Amino acid sequence: MTDLRLWWWRTVHGPSAWTRRAPVVLLGVSGAIVSTYLAMYQYHLIDVVWDPLFGDGSRQVLTSALSRALPVHDAALGAAAYLAEVVLELSGSSRRWRDAPWLVLLLGVVAAAMAATAVALLAVQALVVHAFCTLCLVSAVISGIVPFLVADEVVAAARQVRRGRRFGLPLWRALRGRVGPSTT
Repeated sequence: MTDLRLWWWRTVHGPSAWTRRAPVVLLGVSGAIVSTYLAMYQYHLIDVVWDPLFGDGSRQVLTSALSRALPVHDAALGAAAYLAEVVLELSGSSRRWRDAPWLVLLLGVVAAAMAATAVALLAVQALVVHAFCTLCLVSAVISGIVPFLVADEVVAAARQVRRGRRFGLPLWRALRGRVGPSTT
């Protein structure tokens, strides 16, 4: 009975619990949908982009010189990043912070990079393009929320890696997880 209680606690309350990960998956899928829609406009697959708040602002932002600076449009990169975030979030068990800390730390890096990119793109909209895009702001909000939702799990994984290093394991071994005196 104790094993069942421990499994239930980890599944519902642990750092990698599915109840904590599900909102991130939903936000990632939502972000991917928004970014894919914006990319469709940038690739001229649709003629008009929906913007209830800023009117022509979305067109100005999505067709700006900066949005065309890369060989792949920024919205398509955003969609790919959101999908990577979803895959990372769905990977591993409810004990992945301990069993595969490298996976959780990689998720943390992706989430932080997406949040930093969102801030940079907001600054570009305000300071360079002088226009705003409603769905771009929605995407930025999603990217800004996710790091806060994954922070506890990332901290737990980082502590697990640090614990492995204290046990004398090389970094690559500590990143693989399951560290402690009984680990060979």
